[in-house]
Amino acid sequence: MNTIIIGAGQAGLATGYHLQRLDEPFTILDGGARVGDQWRSHWDSLKLYSPAKYDGLPGLPFPGEPWHYPGKDEVADYLASYAERFDLPIRPNARVDKLERLDDRWIATVGREQLTADNVVVATGTFGRTPYLPDFAVDLDPAIRQLHSSEYQRPEQLKDGAVLVVGGSHSGTDIAYEVAQTHQTILSGRDPGQVPFTPGRPSQAFFWPVMLFAWRHVLNRRTPMGRKEMEHMRHHGGPMIRVKRADLLERGVERVPARVTGTQDGRPMLADGRVLDVANVVWATGFRQVFDWIKVPIVGADGWPREYRGVAENAPGLFFCGLSFQYAFSSMVLPGVGRDAAYVARRIAARVRTERSLAAA
Repeated sequence: MNTIIIGAGQAGLATGYHLQRLDEPFTILDGGARVGDQWRSHWDSLKLYSPAKYDGLPGLPFPGEPWHYPGKDEVADYLASYAERFDLPIRPNARVDKLERLDDRWIATVGREQLTADNVVVATGTFGRTPYLPDFAVDLDPAIRQLHSSEYQRPEQLKDGAVLVVGGSHSGTDIAYEVAQTHQTILSGRDPGQVPFTPGRPSQAFFWPVMLFAWRHVLNRRTPMGRKEMEHMRHHGGPMIRVKRADLLERGVERVPARVTGTQDGRPMLADGRVLDVANVVWATGFRQVFDWIKVPIVGADGWPREYRGVAENAPGLFFCGLSFQYAFSSMVLPGVGRDAAYVARRIAARVRTERSLAAA
């Protein structure tokens, strides 16, 4: 029996590591040309919110000074070195266009090729493949420069004039803080709260062990508090981490809680009726959960796969890794993905043993 892992990000690589140690054969299919390309595509100044001390995947510590916060290219290079260090079998430029089930086996279509497997792990990312933009974005004046956060790289991409950043979670606040150095900046969206410490401050040595314990063992799907936080995280985004309210205020960012709900005369309009005269809009609005390429009914009413700890309900042999709150708050970050990957790998190995026993009976 064999396993296909879809995606060579941190979740896919960690799952491969654990399957390798369980002597279970697998192949990792990745749509990028190089391991880490997804990280390389992020905005230039992006850094992890957790220090290198906690960012290593199973079997390989993250290099460098333990309390530094790695940049996105460091993460990309680390993932590439991880794949090389453990000689993980990865096929690049192999985007899976369709996944279906036939005669108790899974068929992954990659271009004109069809690959079969007994088990499949979908490790395509925390929030899906497709950037989310509201339908009315097409009604904005074509003269307004629009970028999704996945396209934003640096302030020089923006036109002269004011910038509206839509989305108040950590990516939106980070981008608003950066562009406010050179542009008048408005940040729209609900306040998601902020963590009670700032990465890089001396107090981090105390806070990080406490926060990680809470993210792993308190805020998980087994506790009422964790289930409430899962609903919030999956549908509203995470709290502010590095950039805080005071930082935005100090840099002159205008913070408006009203959502952008439409347009008027080609300009963005807030829920309170205010129309904004801006030259740029950065949509820090997250990603759509799009699983229509999986041709079995695995999505629930909330738009997320019906699974628990990555094991799909009513779809034997289908697993997920890297989902937001797959088990805990920590599931979507490097310090937590290894535990989820280990659990998924063990469940795959147990399924293989069961199928072999049935076949031998």
